[in-house]
Amino acid sequence: MRIMRLWLGVTWIYAGWDKATDSGFLTKGSTSFIGTQLSAYSTQSPLGTTVFNKLVEHSVQVGLFVMISEFAIGLATLLWVAPTLAAFGGFAMSVGLWLVSSFHAKPYFLASDTAYAVLWLSYFLLILGKRRRADVSINRRGIVRVGIVGALAIGAVSLGKLFSPSSNAQATGSASGDPQNKVKKLSELPVGSTANFALASGEPAILFRTKTGVFAYSAICTHEGCTVGYSATNKVLACPCHGAEFDPFDSAKVISGPTQRALTSIKVAIDGDWIVLA
Repeated sequence: MRIMRLWLGVTWIYAGWDKATDSGFLTKGSTSFIGTQLSAYSTQSPLGTTVFNKLVEHSVQVGLFVMISEFAIGLATLLWVAPTLAAFGGFAMSVGLWLVSSFHAKPYFLASDTAYAVLWLSYFLLILGKRRRADVSINRRGIVRVGIVGALAIGAVSLGKLFSPSSNAQATGSASGDPQNKVKKLSELPVGSTANFALASGEPAILFRTKTGVFAYSAICTHEGCTVGYSATNKVLACPCHGAEFDPFDSAKVISGPTQRALTSIKVAIDGDWIVLA
């Protein structure tokens, strides 16, 4: 039980810190923006687009809630504050992440959310022991401790922002709302550069221009639906969630897993002064 408590607590704190130190997580236009990730998840999740439309509308608030919750659950687990409630919160969050992001991961064991859900559930049942029901009552002293954990969680988010580098958000074009499916002006995309844009469905995509022409791919990773970004240094499309890499100059084929499927190609063409959806 101590091993589970240590592992889960540290992991949840690290998850919150990873998001808090990512300058693009709450920045619109960034490849790691929570709203962009939610739009990508909506194409694979069983929850349906209605739920995701609401989440995307309030994506910054959703991102803040996730970060604070991860810090709070992790700290409460390590410090043994409201342990039953923290364990159930970790279980609920893992199930939620599974339904949102990794429901269609194949084979299923490549998705960590289900494994964490089972781990949190086991930890929760260990805390309960032979009791027939969970005791979630909190006395005055417990309320103070919970309040302290909440304050520490908010403070950790603020501290993470101090350590985050400046945002590298890119201006995004949009293929929606344009009768001619214009993506971007040709003059705004020099040879050798890339640009992010969104399809009419809200699906994020990334556009390339080389000496031979233009091409584009869906930015949705074929593993769990995270949003990939282009690394100019390594010349690969990389997934920030689980490390998958794709070669954009070879039909977005997989360079390294865990996925085995290439990114979806999006047909684009040059029409006069514009790059358009073909």
